Amino acid sequence: MTDSVVVSPARDTARPSSSGGMLGRLGSVMARHARVVFGVWLLVLIVLGAAAPSVFTSLAGAGWQADGSESVRVRELAQQHFGGNSSEAVEVVVHSDNETIESPGVQRVLGEIAEVFTGDARFGELIAPQSGTSITPDGHTGIFIAGANASTDDMVKAVDEHSDALSALSGNGIEVYPTGSSALWSDFNKANHDAMIKAEMFSWPVTLAIMVLAFGSLVAAGLPLLLTLAGLVASAGGLVLLNHLTPISVWAMNFAMMFALALGIDYALFIVARFRDARTTAPSPDAAVAETMNTAGKAVALSGLTVLVSLSAVLIVPAPAVRTMAVGIMFAVFFVLLATMTLLPAALGALGGKINAGALPHAMRQQHRSPRFAAWGGLLHNHPWPFAIGAVTVLIALSIPVFGLKVAMPSIQVVPTDAPVRQGYELIQAQMGEGAPGMLQIITPATQAAQAAEAAKGVDGISMVTPPQLALDDSGLATMQALPEVDPSDPRMGGILDRLRDELPAAALVGGAPAENLDLQQALDDYFPIIVAIILVLGFALLLIALQAPVIAALGTVVSLLSTAAAFGVAKLIFQDGHGAGLLGFTPQGFLDGWGPVFFFAMIFAIAMDYTVFLLATAKEHYEHTGDPKTAQVDGLAHSGRVIFAAAAVMVAVFFTFALSEPLPPKEMGIILGVAVLLDAAAVRLVLLPVLLRLTGHGAWWSPNWLRKALPPISFAHH
Repeated sequence: MTDSVVVSPARDTARPSSSGGMLGRLGSVMARHARVVFGVWLLVLIVLGAAAPSVFTSLAGAGWQADGSESVRVRELAQQHFGGNSSEAVEVVVHSDNETIESPGVQRVLGEIAEVFTGDARFGELIAPQSGTSITPDGHTGIFIAGANASTDDMVKAVDEHSDALSALSGNGIEVYPTGSSALWSDFNKANHDAMIKAEMFSWPVTLAIMVLAFGSLVAAGLPLLLTLAGLVASAGGLVLLNHLTPISVWAMNFAMMFALALGIDYALFIVARFRDARTTAPSPDAAVAETMNTAGKAVALSGLTVLVSLSAVLIVPAPAVRTMAVGIMFAVFFVLLATMTLLPAALGALGGKINAGALPHAMRQQHRSPRFAAWGGLLHNHPWPFAIGAVTVLIALSIPVFGLKVAMPSIQVVPTDAPVRQGYELIQAQMGEGAPGMLQIITPATQAAQAAEAAKGVDGISMVTPPQLALDDSGLATMQALPEVDPSDPRMGGILDRLRDELPAAALVGGAPAENLDLQQALDDYFPIIVAIILVLGFALLLIALQAPVIAALGTVVSLLSTAAAFGVAKLIFQDGHGAGLLGFTPQGFLDGWGPVFFFAMIFAIAMDYTVFLLATAKEHYEHTGDPKTAQVDGLAHSGRVIFAAAAVMVAVFFTFALSEPLPPKEMGIILGVAVLLDAAAVRLVLLPVLLRLTGHGAWWSPNWLRKALPPISFAHH
């Protein structure tokens, strides 16, 4: 075993002023040329910042589909051959308690609705309410259909532009509500955007307060926020420019806002705290920056790379919105990481001793090596088993509910009750039946239309099938609508769709909004285990490269997985079972939103590995320096514990502000990510992982000779 010891620890504890490794040299260059760095960043922010303000209006509003699925094929055929009468068509619900659809007053309103759509090339065939199909039996409610003649994203933008004009037609006892899939995304994106902005505005002052308490200095506390702001502006502008090449979902910016703030502060905390410590012994600010970047800078770079790798696994899902949500976060992480590696070292070099300007009284007594966390590390070292058993028990207990987790695409409940699309949706249900807002569309060769209609009528769960309509061209196709007996979000809808597809002639295709949701959910379910495997393998590989130690790399990956499972268990209890729903102000859907497992797993695991890298990189730095596993464990916690605690507090505060949102998805995001960070910091990084370092001792840092030769040399010791 002696030939497999990882390191030959240096016993000399002096800190040389040389810049050391590549990141140390980079940091030194940034510090010495601060004005140039500031100038370049100012230019970047001016260029990208000019595009940033339009980010929420220019990005795509749709993209929630499984590319290549049967339902998407139906929508494309409907757009090509049936005047755009597809799932993306705009449905305008017109209702009057006193007048029928045939009355002059309602007919005048229908004419005004047609005028709104006329002249806009994004709309296809205009279909007035028709008796027996789109007019209720009592004659008081009808549906005006404007076909979709553009992409799903352009249709959402079209509704954005015309919804106010349509809603303004309500009056004199006649109600007008734009609804349908395009209108749903228009209203939901608006509500979601407003909620995200409110949450961000609330989280910034809370974050600043935590920063001041953590650093005890107004200047040091302000640096992370300025860094984050630079990354956020750059990523917003970058996404707007990228949107000109390929549609980017507006949700990409929503997630980017959360991660830019959370990770930007996370990284800056680690770097600034390390710089303040390095200043006490380094001969100059440049040398302090070099030492900081050669140690903490490596950890941040590896952490950022881990986040990017975790999110890149999501790109394999064949859903534009899901992919671009990952792209949005990756853009934010890239720019925040770039600012951390260049702008922050330049700022630290320029500030030097002024980093402590505006210090509070308690800050003058602060040490980088926290006595409290050193004492905590000592307690864990002396009594590892009770803490290990307690932490594992809590995490496993919270993970158990995961086995009962249900997922589905969001229901109408994610839209505010006063949104026109929801009012129209509920009016259709009340007048035409539970399944009316989610009609299934069948497209079949015209020669098989009668056979397909008869087969559809005999399917259990289908209450009515409209007469076949021939295509507007010579394609030889026909379409019809099948009315399900259940709400589009009802779990039984999946069985109805499967039976319908099984019973229809082989050439017939089934689509419609509910089918698109179910096809997307199936794709997400199919890709989820693949994504989990990719993230685990790549996460372990990056930890192995960073730490050069297979045992602790494997343990770090496993405990990150455990904290992720616990977060999903809590999500199941809250959002599926409804525990705490009254306190949090939402009505549970009975399931977690379908994109949650794929996306939240990548994000939670990335955050968990973020803290893992910070703690273990610091521990490895001390092990390389002393060769003593106890020192590595205790001093690793003493030097990183306060930063991890403060970073977790900021992340929890940022994420939990989104719990105040009215729309359900931002609430899910905020609570699930906040709980994940809380569990990960409290139970894993500050308890379980240090205990595992204690129990494994030298073995944690053991590495065979062949592996050390195969891996790139990475050291966290001072050079």
